[in-house]
Amino acid sequence: MTAPSASASHTAPTSEDARAIALGLPETTEKEAWSMPTFRVAGKMFATMPEEETSIAVRCPKEERDELVLAEPAKFWIADHEAAFAWVRVRLAALDDLDELRAILTDSWRQAATPSLLERHPELRAPGV
Repeated sequence: MTAPSASASHTAPTSEDARAIALGLPETTEKEAWSMPTFRVAGKMFATMPEEETSIAVRCPKEERDELVLAEPAKFWIADHEAAFAWVRVRLAALDDLDELRAILTDSWRQAATPSLLERHPELRAPGV
C-alpha cells in the first residue's frame, strides 16, 4: 500500500474556515455589504468574501500586493475595481492549509485594528515586531 501524495491529502480551506478564523480574531464582527459577507474590526473592514465565497479579499499594502501576485498568481490577484486600493484577492482553493489562511487573515486584521487593540493582543503582533 502506498501513502497518499501530498496533493491527495490537501484539503483546501473553505469559506466557513475563513469565517471561523475571522470571527475568532478579537472584536471582529460580520456584516453583509454589497451582497457579500464582510469582516470588520473597530468598524474597519479587513476581509470580504466575494465570488460566491470561493475567495477572500484582504488588506495588503500595494507594494507587497504586487509582489504576491507576481510570485503566486494562482493564489493572489487584484480585482479591477480594487486596483487603486490596498486590497488583494486570495483563492481559497489555492491555499496550502488553514495556517496559511489564518496568517493572511490575521495580517489583514492587524492592518485594520486600532493601536490600543493591538497593544491588548501582543500574541497577534507581526513576527519581528
